[in-house]
Parts: sequence; C-alpha cells; structure tokens
Amino acid sequence: MAKKSQKAVPTELPILPLRDTVLFPGAVMPLTVGRDSSLALLDSLQGDEKVLGVVAQLDPRIEDPVGTDLHAVGTLGKVHKMVRTPGGNVVVFLEGMTRIRVVEILGLKPFLRARVEEMADVTTDVPEAELTALYRNAQELFREVVARSSQLSDDLQGVAANMESPAALADFIAGTLPSLTTLLRQELLETASIRRRLETLIRELSKEKEVLELRAKIHEQVQEQVNQSQREFLLREQLKAIQKELGDADDSGAEVSELREKVESSGMSAEAKKECERELKRLSRMTPASAEYMVSRTYLEWMTSLPWAKTSGTEDIDISKAQQILDEDHYDLEKVKQRILDYLAVKKLQPGMKGPILCFLGPPGVGKTSLGKSIARALGRKFVRISLGGMHDEAEIRGHRRTYIGALPGQIIQGIRRAETVDPVCMLDEVDKLGRDFRGDPSAALMEVLDPEQNSTFRDHYLDVPFDLSKVLFIATANWMDPIPEPLRDRMEIIELPGYTEEEKIHIAKRFLVPRQCTENGLKPGEQIEFSDEGLREIIHGYTREAGVRNLEREIATLVRKQARRIAEGKTEKLVVTPEIVRDVLGVPKVHIEKEVEERVARPGVSVGLVWTPVGGDIVFIEASTMRGGKQFTMTGHLGEVMQESMRAALSWVRSNAETYGIDPDFFRKQDVHIHVPSGAIPKDGPSAGVAMVTALVSLLSGHAVRPRVAMTGEISLSGVVLPVGGIKEKVLGAKRAGIQEVLLPAENEPNVREDLPAELLGDLKIHFVHNIDEALRIALGPIEPWAQPVSAPREKRPSASPVH
Repeated sequence: MAKKSQKAVPTELPILPLRDTVLFPGAVMPLTVGRDSSLALLDSLQGDEKVLGVVAQLDPRIEDPVGTDLHAVGTLGKVHKMVRTPGGNVVVFLEGMTRIRVVEILGLKPFLRARVEEMADVTTDVPEAELTALYRNAQELFREVVARSSQLSDDLQGVAANMESPAALADFIAGTLPSLTTLLRQELLETASIRRRLETLIRELSKEKEVLELRAKIHEQVQEQVNQSQREFLLREQLKAIQKELGDADDSGAEVSELREKVESSGMSAEAKKECERELKRLSRMTPASAEYMVSRTYLEWMTSLPWAKTSGTEDIDISKAQQILDEDHYDLEKVKQRILDYLAVKKLQPGMKGPILCFLGPPGVGKTSLGKSIARALGRKFVRISLGGMHDEAEIRGHRRTYIGALPGQIIQGIRRAETVDPVCMLDEVDKLGRDFRGDPSAALMEVLDPEQNSTFRDHYLDVPFDLSKVLFIATANWMDPIPEPLRDRMEIIELPGYTEEEKIHIAKRFLVPRQCTENGLKPGEQIEFSDEGLREIIHGYTREAGVRNLEREIATLVRKQARRIAEGKTEKLVVTPEIVRDVLGVPKVHIEKEVEERVARPGVSVGLVWTPVGGDIVFIEASTMRGGKQFTMTGHLGEVMQESMRAALSWVRSNAETYGIDPDFFRKQDVHIHVPSGAIPKDGPSAGVAMVTALVSLLSGHAVRPRVAMTGEISLSGVVLPVGGIKEKVLGAKRAGIQEVLLPAENEPNVREDLPAELLGDLKIHFVHNIDEALRIALGPIEPWAQPVSAPREKRPSASPVH
C-alpha cells in the first residue's frame, strides 16, 4: 500500500536546481539563490501558496543545468519567506512537503519548468511490527548519536522522540545527520520504501555511533596522559623543592657525574670522547621526565660499557700449549690447526699485526663452530658467536640510527660488548645463508667488517663514532661457497673442511662422541657401556650417510639412553654395543647404498658419477635409454644449463666415435635418446659428470654393463680429453662411504689426491687416473668389439610404376 500526501501536487512546477544540497519532506532550510534563472523563478512566484520543485544537480560544477543534469527525484518545496541581500542574492526559506518525480522537462528559459508527479511512500513490503521495531531502533540510535556528538543540539533528541511516523523520522534523521554524503542523501530521497530507508539509516547511525565512541575513547586517553604528565611534573617540582630544603643532591646531577667518570675511565678514542661530552651537556640540561633524556642516557651507557681498550691480556703466547688444546678438542683437521699456529707464531713475533679473516667451508657436522671455540680457548680469548642465517636487514650489522625508537647497535658491536674485550674470537656462523631485500644487503655491510684495511675505523650507525675491530679474530663458517658474493669472498681466507672417512668417524666417536653422550646421560663410559669398532661401523654404514658426525652422535645418544633406561630398571650389567645390539635398538638399517649400486648398474645404460654438494661428496646415477624414433634428445632430472651442455657434448662424442665401440653409427637417425639423472626434485648443475654420461651412453648402445662399484668424475671435451674438476677429496670420500671400490679421476687431479688423500685414508679404494675417454671406457666397460657393417642382400629390380593420368 502506498501512502500519499493529503495536499495535491501540481502537475507542472518551476524547478530550482540545488548544488550539493538535498531537501527532505518536513525539513525547513534556508537557501541562498544567486543564479539569474533561479532569481527569475522566485520573481515569478505569485499568490499565497508559493510552491516549486527542488531537485539536486548531478554535477554541482555546472552553472546552467538542463534536464539531463538533474536527479530524477526531488522535493515539493513551499516558500515561507524571501529576503534580498545587498549583494543581489536572495535568501529563501523553503519547507519540504513531499517527494516528487520529474516526468518531463517543459522549458529551460527563463527558468526550468517540468511536469512532475508525486512519489508516494511504500509500506507494503514490511509487516507493521517489523516497521515499528525499525522505527524504535533508529530513534534510539539517533538519540545516542546526538548525546555523543558535539555538532548536534540536544534538542534534536526531543524532536525525534515526538515523531510518531516512521517516514517522518527517517526524513528528519536523513536531513539532520552530518556524516551522510550528498549522494547517500539523494539515494534516501529516491527510496520509496520506508523499510529500506530505516535500514540504511540504522546502518549509518551504527557507524557514526562507533566512530563517536572511538573518538571519545581516544580523547579520554590523551586527557589521561596529559593529566599524568602534569601530575608527574608537579610532583617532581615538589620533590626538588623538598630535596633542596633537606639539602639532598639532585639525582639527575649525580647520574650525569657518574656517566662523566665512566667516560673518562673508559679509554675511548678522542672522537668518541668528544661525542660523549656533547651528549653529557645535552643530558645535564634535560629533565629526567623528558623522552630524550632516556635516549641520551641509553647511548652514553652503551658508549661507556664497550671495551675500548680492554684486551684479553694474553701477550705471552705458548705455541705448544695452543697445539695441545687444538689436538684435545678436534681430531685431524691438520690444515686448520697449522694455519692457526702460524698466526700465533707471527703474533708472538709481531704483536701489532692485524687478525686474519678466516672462513671455514665444509658440510654440516664436521666441527666448524666447535673449532672456533677451540681456537678461542687456545688463544686465551673470549668467544662470541653471531648467527647470520636468515638475516635480511643491513641494520643488524651496522646498527640503527638513534632517530628510531628503540634503536640499538648492530650485532658486531653487541658481540664486542658481550665479550667485554676488544680482541675476542668472533664467529660469523652460516655466512652463506645471508639474505637481502628492501631493507638492505647485510653481506655488503660485512665487507667493511671483514676488511683488515677498513675495520680499524668501523662506524656503527648507532654509535656514530669509529670503533677498532682490527684486533678481533673473525672466523666465518659456510656450507657452500656459491651464495657468498665475490667481493665478500675475496676478503676471507677460505679453509676447506672436507668430510670424514669411516676410520676417522670411529676414532672421533670413541674419543669425543661416546664420552660426551655418556656424561650427558649419566653413564660411565667403559664401565656401564662400551662401543665396539664393529658396532660403530654398523651405525656408520647402516644408519648414517653424511660427511660429518652429527647423525652419528644422535644414533650413539639413542643407544646410550637405552642403556640408561636399563640401568634405571635395575639391569646393571655392562652393555657392549655390537652390530646385533645396534640393529636390535635402532631397527632396520636405513641405508643400503652398496646393494643399490650393484643392482642399478647391473643393466647397460647406467653409470655412477661423483658429485659435490654443500653437505659433502656423494654419488649420482646417470641413466640412459633409447626408443623408436629419431634425432630427438631428451634430458631430465632438474638439470642446470651447464649440465645440459655437457650431455650434448657427450652425445656428440659418442656419435662421432660410435663404430669404435661396436655401435651402429646411424643409431641417432633411428632412435630417440633420453638421459635422466634421478632425484628430480634436487637441482643439479656443473660439467663434472661428463665422463659418466659418455659411459652411460656407450654402455647402453653397445650392450655392455658398467663394472659394479665403479664411479667416475671429470669434464669432457669434444676431442675426448678428460678435463680436471674440483672437490676431489669430498667426491672420493663420498664414493668410499657409498661402498665404491674403484674411482676414475682426471689425470690432472692426481696432485690433489697425493696432497689431500694419503694412502691410509684411501684404504682399499683403487683410483685410476685417465687422460681421455677411451681410457675411462676401457676401465669402466672392458674391451668392446668395433662395429662391423652388416652385409645386406642384393635388392631386386622392381619395374617402375606407371604414371597416373
């Protein structure tokens, strides 16, 4: 049912366009009229009942609107009074009567005239009870908004409370609420449904109520802070007056004096002392309640707590004692120990020398971090470890500037403070795990730290004065060299720590790992538990496959805990760990690499290559296969560009030398070739698998399987020369761990084997040095008969086909 007004609406009306204003029925509004057309409209109104149509413009910037520039819905307005101003404008007081819809524009001059029709309110879309509920809800929300708002008069609450019509209330709120936009007011004017009008207004009133509550809360908090600050100021002034009457000294003055004494006794540089004096002057002029007071005080505490001139005091260096300490803590690692002892010897002869920047490069679990602790103990210095893994922010190295809230020095200066000496051993752990993003590049900041020519004047952003790092012995650790930027790599002396052999692991386990785990688990080694060599060998072979000893220690800890549990249960007999005990406690062996090698290479087309990884050397299988087709070469296994080029070179060499190895020279014309390197989820790259790729292809195409337990590495050229590769020690140790019995290496790598792999380290592992691919194939595949061209039967002459017309 539509509800119409009691007074009839004229069918034709003059139209008064409004800018950014909407007149609602029931509202009285003063409007200033100044446009010529609008003044002409007002002059044309005659009689007692002066009515006109009031319609808002779509774009308020239009000076002379036409019909298409107006909204379709407006309000029938009744003129109560007109007052002409000195400027020629007219202030007209209008009362909104009812909604009207513009049906047709009848004229534009001298003012707009239009045919209109009344737009009745719609109440048929909602039950009366729901409409009453919406009406009361809107009334209550409006009352709460008026009570909280400073822009609305309290009298509006009474006006809204006395309105019995939901339509009148909705129009009153829409015309009164200041937070509504002109566009939303026009939407409400164009909405015939009273229910939809009330729902929109309830939603907007709820938002306004929430905003006003939040504003009141913020104002209250600010007022509380201001009152608290004023209260503290008054109390401090009273306290000063009381202290002055009692003759007590000022605490802040005593604090400044104490800091000044620390500055004088710290031994800091002249530039640092000058900066501290300037900060002390600022501090003495501040009140302790000031925020800047705590910033200055924290800075001065940092400056005075740094060991500007305090050293470890180990001027008398005992080389033999240092060697004894290094031997006690670590087995083997002779290169590292010799480098440290060389440094100590030079330091003894030249006390003023700058410390070297060392970088221990090796797989996890070989003792890089613990070696740093041993070096500090051998030198008699403090040890500080800074973990760089996952660090993305340059400020973690250089510190934050004091302008930031909660600023602190970088990790380097914090480590020096923790060490309490200016010459500690500082270990920069996992330098290859540094990240970079929009906050900066920490590796670039490390260049100054790790340059002996620059780090004597290292300037932290927080301290903003030079600090001498030249006496610090920096030791970086990394698993992989490639992620380290070249400029940073150039500043470090790289010392490689390869993986351990089986015998070395057994020695390390007996000397270090077993006693440590027994102590940690409350057992007496040798009395309550004893590990046999065979038991340790079973753990190494069947349950670990690593270059270091970290997993080996975990498995040893498992066995020690089992014995601790047996003793706690009352079984006090000594446990001798044999292979049977190991399998009983640790379960089925996890590693079957030796058996896997024999099974995989039993058929032609599979060879074993040697690879270097960040966790040590390892073996990789190269698989080749052919299928019917022709001239298509497929390479899979997540391969890098260099490795793919190596595969193409291998195929080219095999094609050019096919007949020598009993291979059909036209095989690539008749068959597609596919080379796959398993473990496809792991990225692989590099040229060192060239020999293994050629071997796999010749093995497949000639039908000769590769001899079991033979592995190989080496880059190839198209002329068949085997070129040298890197990581020889890691690769040979990885082959030995995998149960390989013979290894093929490039002849030019023979000096690396002689230097890094003594005979006792190799054991029964046999190494062949090859100059070219022919030598490698003879060792890997054995003798192969050359290709013999098959004798083909004579072809019959066939009559030529008759042409088709």
